[in-house]
Amino acid sequence: MDGPHGLGVRAEDFGLKGPRGWAFRGIGVDAEPGSLIAVEGPSGSGRTCLLLALTGRMKPTEGQARVGQSELPKQMAAVRRFSALAHVPGVTDLEPALSVAEHLRERALLQRRFGGSVRGLLRPRSERVTEARLRVDSALAAAGLDRESLPKGSRTAVRDLERVEALRLSVALALIGRPRLLGIDDTDLKLSQAERAEVWALLRSLTEAGTTVVAVCNEAPEGAVVVSTGPADGPTRQNEDDTDDTEDKETADAALAEARRA
Repeated sequence: MDGPHGLGVRAEDFGLKGPRGWAFRGIGVDAEPGSLIAVEGPSGSGRTCLLLALTGRMKPTEGQARVGQSELPKQMAAVRRFSALAHVPGVTDLEPALSVAEHLRERALLQRRFGGSVRGLLRPRSERVTEARLRVDSALAAAGLDRESLPKGSRTAVRDLERVEALRLSVALALIGRPRLLGIDDTDLKLSQAERAEVWALLRSLTEAGTTVVAVCNEAPEGAVVVSTGPADGPTRQNEDDTDDTEDKETADAALAEARRA
């Protein structure tokens, strides 16, 4: 069922219960490999928790899902191996003081050490270095980040990047692992209309190349497979009379802690 790159995503009655209530509940997804899946809803409606659950970073409470040939929650580790996260606050945060080159170098090193095969580790150093360089260059090209256009090239610190440039860097770092499923949070947060169009164009280009993308947003773009978490006081919530964000914050904090461990 899967294409050569992306993974199909299916879910039925998918739900996750946090310490004080449901983060999300009754979610259904039916997306082919290489789809752009937009998780749409207001802040506090369980969007990030759903993203983490679909990428194998947080264990769902009820329902079932299948990512490629792997079932959730039974095969969460397998889903994590084929997926990557970008732009998720508390999980994939960029270090403001580090340069673009330092972030890329660190990720390439981690990929080579933990993401490759034993046989790969035994290859000559020159081959490993060449492979790492190719991965980085390919990821940057796919993310549309031109290092030469940055104020100080690769030496540009993250704190000096524009908002969309930082998002592109986060995506590039995720793509170094060549995931078949990419999850990205806060896709359109604090972006102008033109910047949102730019980011959605980037994510569509990734799906056209074969990668399945799950993107959290306030408003889904036309043509995406839309998954709605609904309003914070809607049917996915258990404590409808709780008007503050305490429940969501506690659930999200637990999700982020588990995602970091994963």
